[in-house]
Amino acid sequence: MKNILITGGAGFIGSNLALKLIEKGYKITVLDNLSKQIHGDNPEITSPLFKSIKEKVTFINGTVTSREDWEKAIENQNVIVHLAAETGTGQSMYCIEKYTEVNIQGTAIMLDILANCKNSIEKVIIASSRSIYGEGKYKHPRLGVVYPSHRKEEDMLAGNFELNYLDKQELELLATDEESKIHPSSVYGITKQNQEQMIMTVCPTIGVAAVAFRYQNVYGPGQSLKNPYTGILSIFSTQIRNSNGIQIFEDGKETRDFVFIDDVVEATILGIEKEEANGQVFNVGTGVATDVLEVANSLIEAYKINVTVTITGNFRLGDIRHNYADLTKIKTRLGFEPKVFFKEGIEKFSAWVLEQEIQEDKLSISLEEMRKKGLLK
Repeated sequence: MKNILITGGAGFIGSNLALKLIEKGYKITVLDNLSKQIHGDNPEITSPLFKSIKEKVTFINGTVTSREDWEKAIENQNVIVHLAAETGTGQSMYCIEKYTEVNIQGTAIMLDILANCKNSIEKVIIASSRSIYGEGKYKHPRLGVVYPSHRKEEDMLAGNFELNYLDKQELELLATDEESKIHPSSVYGITKQNQEQMIMTVCPTIGVAAVAFRYQNVYGPGQSLKNPYTGILSIFSTQIRNSNGIQIFEDGKETRDFVFIDDVVEATILGIEKEEANGQVFNVGTGVATDVLEVANSLIEAYKINVTVTITGNFRLGDIRHNYADLTKIKTRLGFEPKVFFKEGIEKFSAWVLEQEIQEDKLSISLEEMRKKGLLK
């Protein structure tokens, strides 16, 4: 069986993927820096994610910004699943150097090694993101399919959060397919676009198969409950279990495509194992848009803790309004079908959360950082 390197393999997606691949007989190496933002202050002792893979994988405590760590990790590997990245739209808008260094430069180091040093890599899987679509795909009643530009601050300050075209005409939301316009609205989205394009461009020139997965909003048991910068279900869960009220940005009607971790793992394994995936880019989601207010109310009901939900009208610059995936390509080419939809997924996720220690609610700290930078209005 093949040797597989998973960068970021102690993270949420990576650890779940590693365990499933081990079940299938693969030998797994993980390169991860055990970021405190995700794993806590003493990750090797207290991180459930790391402990789930400890002693089951060959673990390298290192960073993708180190050429030496990459060279050590790549040795004798056949496949790289490149998940390691700085994540979070809001934080990316002021931690610009950090996001660029880890996401873009880290990927560049990997590709430079593959292009210039002897290795046994046959395939690279890159975790791309729905964020590269920016504000996504819409239908104009007269012009047909359009791709609106980023929302204007003055419109959102006036409470106008929905997308309008240049002529102020109301638009109908459409699912984003893989041929949709790439126009990210955040630094995070820009870095994911760069990662994807570099890998899909370089790998074919050096005889390495490449596959990109544009993941939607991934959630499920094992998700970090410590990170106040990303993962809306985790953030809301921590607030509710601390009996704190939930403050919802915009008008609560903004939507995302929430995809369960098991489905993400299945799709990624299809990309590893199927030659039909080679050279292709795929959306991974459920194809269903769920609004943020429904997320909050579903979690409150699941935890049976009555907290106040406040629609604030505040907004973060860089956030998109809506996005959900068109899954036609991944269904047709790889036979992928999402199995866990939102209602069942919330039940599984909340049942797991209730088994965990209640974490400190640090959301206010992250929001204050954004407010000071002028990015939270």
